[in-house]
Amino acid sequence: MSKRSPFKYFKTSPEIIRLAVMLYVRFPLSLRNVEDLLHERGIVVSHETVRFWWNRFGPLFANEIRKRRIVGMKSSRWQWHLDEVFVKINGERHYLWRAVDHEGEVLESFVTKTRDRQVALKFLKKTLRKHGRAEAIVTDKLRSYGAALREIGAADRHVTGRWLNNRAENSHLPFRRRERAMLRFRQMRSLQKFAAVHASVLNHFNSERHLYSRQNYKLNRAAALAEWRLLCSA
Repeated sequence: MSKRSPFKYFKTSPEIIRLAVMLYVRFPLSLRNVEDLLHERGIVVSHETVRFWWNRFGPLFANEIRKRRIVGMKSSRWQWHLDEVFVKINGERHYLWRAVDHEGEVLESFVTKTRDRQVALKFLKKTLRKHGRAEAIVTDKLRSYGAALREIGAADRHVTGRWLNNRAENSHLPFRRRERAMLRFRQMRSLQKFAAVHASVLNHFNSERHLYSRQNYKLNRAAALAEWRLLCSA
């Protein structure tokens, strides 16, 4: 039995929906910016339609990207970088925890209200369950990481040091640009949803441009775009 297409009851073509979701999630654009860009291409939709599309299809696209990549990403040779950033929601401080591998792939995003040992332990267990065992886990000097790693028996793989966690620090920059474009978040649930979708899309289009020649970069970029256009196809 064939899987039903998620675009079945939509009058708009899947190509336009994929384009709108990609523009909104990948680039630091507002909903109205995406509406204007689509209008320039002869596609007349409202910004509320773009909002509905990204809420409906963004998680579907992200899940499919994650399923395709997660099997190949599992490796004991990995080095993970863990870090958390402060995010304000209605004036209240929350924490966005992120796990990044040595190549800059965002492994996991996790939003919490606190920053203690129990939260760090839950975050580590979730990441280990999905992505396997890491050879080394690099963190800052937050004591919650050390306590959580000791509890799961991974203290011998824990690494801390000045500048060693720059990979995780740099991975926050694309999210911060998106946060400013969206004028921050209003609900913890919406932050968790967007952070997960944004991480998957960022991984998909992240070609590490500085590591490739111009020709190889163009080939990788074209391949990523072609794969995106086939997401959730029947």
